[in-house]
Amino acid sequence: MAKSLVLRESAGLRYFAFFYLYVMQGIPSGFALTAVYNYLVGSGLTARAVGTFAAVVGLPWTFQFVWGPLIDKFQYSIIGHRKQWVVLTQLVAVAASLSLLLVHNPVAQLGLMSGVFFVHSVFASIQDASVDAIAISVVPPAERGRVNAFMRGGYLLGWGVGGAVLAYVLHRGGFRPAALTQSLTLLVLTVLTFFIKLDRADRLLPTFGQAGRAAARAHAAALNDDEENPSLGWLFRELWRSMVERHSLRAFGIIFLAYLASELFKNAYNYHLIHTLKWQAVDVSVLQGSWGSLAAFGLLLGGGVLVDRLGTAKLQYWVMAGYAAFLLVFGALAPFWHVRALGFAGLVLMNVADPLLSVAAMPLLMAFCRPKIEGSQFTTYMALVNLCGVGGSYLNGWLLAVTTAPVIGLACGGLMLGLVVALRRLQPRPVLVQA
Repeated sequence: MAKSLVLRESAGLRYFAFFYLYVMQGIPSGFALTAVYNYLVGSGLTARAVGTFAAVVGLPWTFQFVWGPLIDKFQYSIIGHRKQWVVLTQLVAVAASLSLLLVHNPVAQLGLMSGVFFVHSVFASIQDASVDAIAISVVPPAERGRVNAFMRGGYLLGWGVGGAVLAYVLHRGGFRPAALTQSLTLLVLTVLTFFIKLDRADRLLPTFGQAGRAAARAHAAALNDDEENPSLGWLFRELWRSMVERHSLRAFGIIFLAYLASELFKNAYNYHLIHTLKWQAVDVSVLQGSWGSLAAFGLLLGGGVLVDRLGTAKLQYWVMAGYAAFLLVFGALAPFWHVRALGFAGLVLMNVADPLLSVAAMPLLMAFCRPKIEGSQFTTYMALVNLCGVGGSYLNGWLLAVTTAPVIGLACGGLMLGLVVALRRLQPRPVLVQA
């Protein structure tokens, strides 16, 4: 096997592999939460109905605290530690994606479509948890900022394909051609995963029986592993101790609320453009998935380099301060949102702000993770972050029934400003400085 196909031995392969693995996660998310979401709004469904749809699609991502301990409990594998989880869940996710072909009319079959997307999200979230755990274990600390930028950039590219390209297919060819295009793309990328090794001693195919046990012992010896999976009791005890540690708990609380503010306004703004300002749903999807994703991708790569050089604390502070300023100023400009250029600028900046939050926060959360519970701890963090998306989607449907998107934007800006003040007080603490 060539050196370039072993993750631990090639920085270039690490960037590429985690980039395309996140492309795989972004495509279904962009399809469901941008293309289909905007399509449903444009079809006349209420804010509560489309908010509930988005919440159902995102709900499995809040279960990652369950998947993490399972992944860590059975982490050892002859094909690469935790890689077995990635390959298996990718295959099942492709099958779930193909099940979307059962949907002929997304509006009339909203319940069926929501259920299929829910099942797909279950396995996609397990895949995500496995990939994150692998990244923590194989990526050197000095590369984590850039790798996180590539991961988030891959997600954005996938989101752009799902949100813009599949939105075009959805509006021109129908739901089933769009679902089939998604499924075939995911299948091709799943095949690619099969041929990438984590360590040189890893095998491409598993072995079973007596020969399999002998191969596993030889594999563990080659990697200097004890080949012992930790007990669930030990995993949960270590996870609890790591999650309630005071400084990390405070830092994560700030990150959690920042994501919640971001998700609340993003959903409210999209609904306002389509429902109140009468933008075409396909136009909103294409603008988000093309220009918005391209702008965010360019800034992400620069942000990845900055986080490795400056540390997470400084970048996180400036990103959140800039986001607070944007929400407050843009919310105050609400009477002019009907101006096409300003409305478009808002879409682009919303796409930029959320990924920048991630590229500043994810290396910090990775640094908190302890050995052997990387999957459990990081996926618990991500489950809580994903809860922001689900909660934001659901709360948005209720809030828009009693208030407006500009008011939500100003309130979120005020919350973000308060978080910046709190972060400023926490910054001198050593836990916020990346090793």
